[in-house]
Amino acid sequence: MDMKPVIVMQSDFGTDSGLVSCMHGICKIVDPQLQIFDITHILPAFDIEAASFCLQYTVPCWPEGTVFVSVVDPGVGTDRRASVAKLKNGSYVVTPDNGTLTYLHQMIGIEEIREIDEAVNRYPKTMEISVFHGRDLFSYCAAKLASGLITFEEVGPQYPLEEIVLHKTYASCKKDNGVEGSILWFDPFGSAGTSIKNADLAQCGFKVGDKTTVKIFDESTLLFEGIIPYEKSFGYVEKGKEVLFNGLTSFATIAVNEGSFAKQYDLKQDKIYKIVIEKV
Repeated sequence: MDMKPVIVMQSDFGTDSGLVSCMHGICKIVDPQLQIFDITHILPAFDIEAASFCLQYTVPCWPEGTVFVSVVDPGVGTDRRASVAKLKNGSYVVTPDNGTLTYLHQMIGIEEIREIDEAVNRYPKTMEISVFHGRDLFSYCAAKLASGLITFEEVGPQYPLEEIVLHKTYASCKKDNGVEGSILWFDPFGSAGTSIKNADLAQCGFKVGDKTTVKIFDESTLLFEGIIPYEKSFGYVEKGKEVLFNGLTSFATIAVNEGSFAKQYDLKQDKIYKIVIEKV
């Protein structure tokens, strides 16, 4: 017997209430045999870019046909589109079209997108409620899709890929002796994730074992300048030393072995920094 696609969820709902359980429960009402897994439910509140970024490195780790539900939805109940995107790798993402699809659109590609028809693909017992689309619309529609009760074409009307809402992104650019980009986030260990793709380093001629000069700016103010080795992982440098490596998120990362790069140089989670990486 063919296995049904699994449902994989993420949100900013937190884990100290029953909201996530409600989403799981609606899926089980649709089809008790559905398997439901969670990426995280502690994304920063209202942070659409964080949702977008988390999806781009999580989605490739799941089988073709997986149905993802992503709910970071500051515009819930408004006229923003509730959508299902079919990715070029064969998976689906059920989400508000508010920028959440940005990195997937860039990194994997979206084959087709449809707006959810609420008249037929919304949980019918909560029609008077407009503030919990994570349960009433996204989870319900995802469960119908994963269970085979509807096809992707029955989700709702297709609309042009050009109309997908994209959040601002920070590109990297090749320089004479290296590459320039931005530091966008810090992981729980204080490592700095950049907008510079792992592939960008290779294309610019960087090789594992190289010494690099790294400069970090807050606008025009130089905050950090140092020589940092480019290695396979942080374990190749001494404890307390900085290292540049190919990050698990597909973007170049700077860390301190058994320490926090962010704390060591007083870098803030909610700021965007310019970074320049050059060959020594």
